[in-house]
Amino acid sequence: MGPFNAPDVVLDGFKERPESLTVQGDRLYIGTSTGNLHIYTFGEDLEHATQLVDTKKSLCRRSIDQLAFIKDVNSLAVLSEAQVTLFPHPTYSPPTPLVKTKGALCFAVHVGVEYSAPDISGPSTPGTPSKGKGVPAAVTKLAVGCRRKIVLYSWKDGDPQEPQEFTLAHSPRAMVFINSEVVCWGHTPTDYVVTSLKTSSTVDVSIPIPTATSSGSIGSMSMGALSGLGGYMTLGLGAKAKPCVASLNESEALIAKDNNGFIISTEGKPSRSETIDWAAPPDEIGNAYKHLISGIYFPDRHLVALVKPYVFATLPSGSVPTSQVDGSAATSASTFIPSPVVEIRSSISLSIVQTIPFPPTAITANASTASHTIRLLTPSPTSRSPLFVVSTPTDRTAAANSGSAIWRFQMKPWNQQIDELVEGGAYTDALALLDSLDAALVADKERRQSQVRALQAVDNFRNTKYDEAINAFLELDINPAKVVALYPESISGRLAIPQDEWIPLFGGPKPRLPEPSTAPQPTAMPAVDSPKAGERPGTPKSVESPPRAPTPQGSIRGVLKTGLEGIVAAAKDDDAASIRSVRRPPKPDNFHRSIEVLMRYLSDRRPKIAGALQQFNISSTQSHEMPILSATSKEDLLNLPNAPLSALTPEELVRFAQIVDTALFKSYLLVRPGLLGPLCRVGWCEVSEVEELLREREKYQEMIYLYNGRKMHDKALSLLRQLSDKETDIRDKLMPTVNYLQRLGPEHLDQIFEHSKWVFEQDRDIAFEIFTSEEAELPKEPVADFLERLDPAICARFIEYLISDRGETSRDFHDRLVELYLRMTVAAKKRGDDETRKKTYGKLLHFIDTTEFFSADRLFGLLPPEDLFEAKAILLGRLGRHDSALEVYVYRLQDYLKAEEYCKRVYQPGSPTANVFLTLLRIYLLPGPSAPPAAELLPPALDLISRHSPRLDPVATLQLLPPLVTAQDVKAFLLESLRAPVFDTRVVRNVHKAREEQVARRLMTLQSKRVRITDSRICPQCHKRLGGSVIAVHAPRGEVTHYQCREAFAVKLKETRP
Repeated sequence: MGPFNAPDVVLDGFKERPESLTVQGDRLYIGTSTGNLHIYTFGEDLEHATQLVDTKKSLCRRSIDQLAFIKDVNSLAVLSEAQVTLFPHPTYSPPTPLVKTKGALCFAVHVGVEYSAPDISGPSTPGTPSKGKGVPAAVTKLAVGCRRKIVLYSWKDGDPQEPQEFTLAHSPRAMVFINSEVVCWGHTPTDYVVTSLKTSSTVDVSIPIPTATSSGSIGSMSMGALSGLGGYMTLGLGAKAKPCVASLNESEALIAKDNNGFIISTEGKPSRSETIDWAAPPDEIGNAYKHLISGIYFPDRHLVALVKPYVFATLPSGSVPTSQVDGSAATSASTFIPSPVVEIRSSISLSIVQTIPFPPTAITANASTASHTIRLLTPSPTSRSPLFVVSTPTDRTAAANSGSAIWRFQMKPWNQQIDELVEGGAYTDALALLDSLDAALVADKERRQSQVRALQAVDNFRNTKYDEAINAFLELDINPAKVVALYPESISGRLAIPQDEWIPLFGGPKPRLPEPSTAPQPTAMPAVDSPKAGERPGTPKSVESPPRAPTPQGSIRGVLKTGLEGIVAAAKDDDAASIRSVRRPPKPDNFHRSIEVLMRYLSDRRPKIAGALQQFNISSTQSHEMPILSATSKEDLLNLPNAPLSALTPEELVRFAQIVDTALFKSYLLVRPGLLGPLCRVGWCEVSEVEELLREREKYQEMIYLYNGRKMHDKALSLLRQLSDKETDIRDKLMPTVNYLQRLGPEHLDQIFEHSKWVFEQDRDIAFEIFTSEEAELPKEPVADFLERLDPAICARFIEYLISDRGETSRDFHDRLVELYLRMTVAAKKRGDDETRKKTYGKLLHFIDTTEFFSADRLFGLLPPEDLFEAKAILLGRLGRHDSALEVYVYRLQDYLKAEEYCKRVYQPGSPTANVFLTLLRIYLLPGPSAPPAAELLPPALDLISRHSPRLDPVATLQLLPPLVTAQDVKAFLLESLRAPVFDTRVVRNVHKAREEQVARRLMTLQSKRVRITDSRICPQCHKRLGGSVIAVHAPRGEVTHYQCREAFAVKLKETRP
């Protein structure tokens, strides 16, 4: 494969010796050594044969050394007899000699565009449209190298300009335009100069001295190659070497020195560190051109732009190894091509892209020596034509009989070239070629560039250049699934693909299956090293020529490599071998290095994907609501678009997030397990792909975080229960589950109930903490229902917690608690559990006695008729039925002290309960049918009278006393009733009466006093006239002051009076 099709013969049997060639349109102009000009027409393909149109005999008296067609003046420029002459087309007469070009040795032509705006002085390459730069004009420049000078002719839109001359120190023998203002020329095969036409300055080219003699020099040629040079020189083709120079672009030129090629800038210095290492000094070099129609038009013409991505060099016979030619088989004794070779290199990368032996036939064992000589008759750049090669038999008789043949090199379409480079794995060259082409030449150039860059990144990844690969993936917004698929299954899971499918995955060609070889294997083959891992056979490793085959037996190189040189080389080989055997550097851990780079890639994608999802109000907390990654097929994931995140749909972004987090999780698991925790808690990681990995490594805590983050609480709680079997301490066994359940919200109530049952079975106190946590507030009523189904005691404890700690005041919960107490009390009595009954009944009594947020009448209706009398008494009191409550205390319970305490608690003077003590006394002294004997009730009645006589009505009390009660029994009551109240009432009445009389007398005295205010009366405080101001009269003497002076005067009076 190569950028050019196999050369085809456009003209065969040309009897004269061609010396120059140019093309204009479909016309081929050939200048001969006898001064004749032959004009042919030729087509783009072989179907249109070359036809002779005209022959201008003796156009010049001597050899036509160079031809060029100058379109601005519609003339053919001819270099002959050391002078340039213009021959007008199509008559080619009369000729116009350029008189200033006497002594001409060579010339160069440049076509460009200049703009008339005063601020734009530099020319532009045709085909580069510019806006706002003024009026464009086509400018053609003809630079003629004469003896010690350069003569510059120019035409602007067809109008001739004043010629210019530039004096030189040497005579140019080969020259090219680098751009419209700079010319590079050589005066010897090793000396080159750069001349600025704008400043008339000349700079000698300084090139570095090669560090070592190239292995491709004449010393490596076979004896057969040298034997063929005799015939070559007899034709005069190599009698005197000429400088070799070619323009690469608007800022660089290529010069040849010996077998090295150097790239120089317009300043005459090397512009690249890389150089070309030819197998032998090239006979000629030249550029290949492919035309491109520009978008700039003129009234009578249109211009075309140049694309110069390839450099041609003709190399002599026996200088190029057969292994350098595609499809060659080294079946002969010689390992060098026994014929001249055209070597084609990329002017961008300087690497060899194609090698064609001449004549272009297969190399066989019967081909012994070169039979032809070849020359590159590179046309003038103004012609934009294909490149032509002239081949001539070395034998004079054969040359006279068959003549010369002109071969044409036609470049393949750009898309085909790029496809072949990609297929061959030369991604760097493909990218360089794409960068050098205009968008009009390649369909969908940006997409192709992105595709090739992605393939180059895959190739870098294969060759362990992980950082470069990942950087490219980031810049190109590659689908993360494809990046992850490059990793082994431990990282990529089901996305993993074999290495031979990487390139097709990223849009490259599918690998070709090796075709079975039917040819017999040779008995002896030269040893060829197999490519290393990650390398492709035939891919250039650098800009130098590929390693040459071993020197054949009998070559000059083998003969000369003797004596001291051989001894020194052998010693070096032995030393190197010994060093290699001792120093063995450790193999780099490429796997872990690739994982580190992947983590960098995923860490870059993760926040950006999260930001893109945030635009759709989607966060990682909703990951459990999205379809799982495993529900999408591998093909669908790999077919997700390579596009900026802003251009993706929410569904595609979710898939990206799941892929990135899952791969990042697996990467951390392998190299940084300590960072798994945060990723487990929040993210989009696919649980099904990582849970088994975590289980194998016993990362149970991370598994729990992972399940919790994805709302897979059943799995997390089941795992916690399994892990609890390994613990012996009860809190260590149960607290992890308790803590997990405490953090669950009310939306997971069923799961809380389900997984708390086994905890209650183990320890009720620890399990109860599940429902008393403040981390998540659960609905109270469903919790109470669940706990009541487990055990009413637990439910009662929960409601007690709500009332005491949470301040619950709902009547429903209070009613529920008292009912629970009641049922628990009755159930304990049935079981005969007196301790539980006593404890629960005590809680019931205390609760109904201290709270008011329950329905007393409802609870009273639930009490058993012949039990729980104290509770009935308290409830009757709550209902205001104090007499019935006291009857229960006295008649049923016969607890007189509690009856008295009850009266103390409800007694309020001046209220309906002011006679509660009298009611108790009546119950004592007037017992009902269910009362105990009266004799038993009299002592507590007398004690009540003696202790609470002030709270008893004396008359009503005396009326209740039975006849058998003596005065001595109630002496204290009688004294308290008769004395103290009467005495106290009389004294208070008399004191009150005296006080009233005293106040009345004093008021009358004060009201009888008068003061007289005259116009002359002044205030004793401020000494101002009182007038009609508000006044204050001071007792007891009647001083009168202003009202505002009263306080100050009162203080003064207080201080002066004794």
